[in-house]
Amino acid sequence: MNRIVVVSNRVQVPTNEAPKAGGLAVALDGLMTQRGGLWFGWSGQVNDDIRRVVSTKTVGPMQFATMDLTTEEHDRFYNEFSNGTLWPLLHSMPEHMSFDRRAAQVYRQTNKRMTDVLVPLLRPTDIIWIHDYHLMAMPALLRARDVEAPIGFFLHVPFPSPDMLASVPEAGALIRDLLSADLLGFQTLNDRDNFTAAALTMAGATRLPNGGLLLGARRVRLGVFPVEIDAHEFAGQARAAWHSNATERLRRSLQGQRLILGIDRLDPTKGLIQRLVGYRRLLETRPDWRRNVTFLQIAAESRTDVDAYKELRNELDAEAGAINSEWGEPDWTPARLIARGGSRDAVAGYMREAGVGLVTPLRDGMNLVAKEFVAAQDPQDPGVLVLSKFAGAARQLGSALLVNPHDPDELAEALDRALIMPLAERQERWQAAWAAIEGATPAGWGRSFISSLIEANGTSPKSSADAPSIRNSHPVVPMSGPDGRGAARLN
Repeated sequence: MNRIVVVSNRVQVPTNEAPKAGGLAVALDGLMTQRGGLWFGWSGQVNDDIRRVVSTKTVGPMQFATMDLTTEEHDRFYNEFSNGTLWPLLHSMPEHMSFDRRAAQVYRQTNKRMTDVLVPLLRPTDIIWIHDYHLMAMPALLRARDVEAPIGFFLHVPFPSPDMLASVPEAGALIRDLLSADLLGFQTLNDRDNFTAAALTMAGATRLPNGGLLLGARRVRLGVFPVEIDAHEFAGQARAAWHSNATERLRRSLQGQRLILGIDRLDPTKGLIQRLVGYRRLLETRPDWRRNVTFLQIAAESRTDVDAYKELRNELDAEAGAINSEWGEPDWTPARLIARGGSRDAVAGYMREAGVGLVTPLRDGMNLVAKEFVAAQDPQDPGVLVLSKFAGAARQLGSALLVNPHDPDELAEALDRALIMPLAERQERWQAAWAAIEGATPAGWGRSFISSLIEANGTSPKSSADAPSIRNSHPVVPMSGPDGRGAARLN
């Protein structure tokens, strides 16, 4: 069995701490623990001494290899270009975007340094799977190092229209870089189609009869692979967590009030301010819910070095404070805002307790929280999912109450409808959503992508007996510690 090499910006090296909810680590856990392989990326540490190139740790069948970023790489590659330019660009939010030519240069230089560190760790029989917008230049850089292995790239975030992309001078070059891969995967058909249009108009690609793309002599396949959760596993976790001390404390604090729950990273794309404004409109226009409902928003802080995130935290504090000041009572806090994360167990228990799950990003590639909320519910008495129509998950979870997060009246109407929805309708909507996710797993999603990548590459990877060796020319510093079936649509 050929080894899988996963490359991502951050590597989730296992520790003794409880895992956090969501993220790439959860999505890949099933695949990587079953099949084994190498996971390579940034350690999360900043270190200007680049002589300590790569650290490794082996856990069961998996090897983790990480490298530090320099101060300039962290500032310009990670903060400025990846999160200050590409993240808002890909989410079609130009009002949060900035562009600096030097940051774009360091982005490419960092992709090259990561490629240079990775190549000596590769085997000729490897299958390489690169993840997300931080590493869009890497497929071309690997090919420039004569790596012939199958290369796949999966974009976890949305892909915008060509007109939006044109606002960043580097965009055309990055699209050409991606076209060095054998397979490009996206969350939705809309993302795939937007990429196709951009490749044709901005990168000089031509469309193949099967819907793939041709750039020079390289043929590239495009596929739709919605990221999945293990719904059965999360359902069991939620059932157990519902009886936990953490959930019991929350339940007692509600004093019989209905719970509206939001779980997100603190990020401008998540629609958190708009969500609070919609909740305010509910209290304004439907006074019967005052003292009968509580909104708990858990929004773990992230990217605290980026100005837009600092400003969002201040805006959220102000809006939640205003709601509580205007509508609150000595024994009732209408809006509870928690700016830190929690364990998956705690989150699962809160989801099962909630009468309404409010998942309303302004734009999102998929949003696994929406699927986790569905999985967490009691089938006999399920809560209601209120979901943004601009989340990728809306394509699978059409039985949710789909809303435009920019419209506070529509949000208030959906919340009111969810809170008064009859049991029979709640059960019917939940059953349809459960049917959409219960047969899928992260491992199945991964297998679907990998099998499609091998097919797109056009040849079976070489056996190790036929392959020349690759020598490791970089120093390796051991770390401390012991050694769904995805729904794929290919063009």
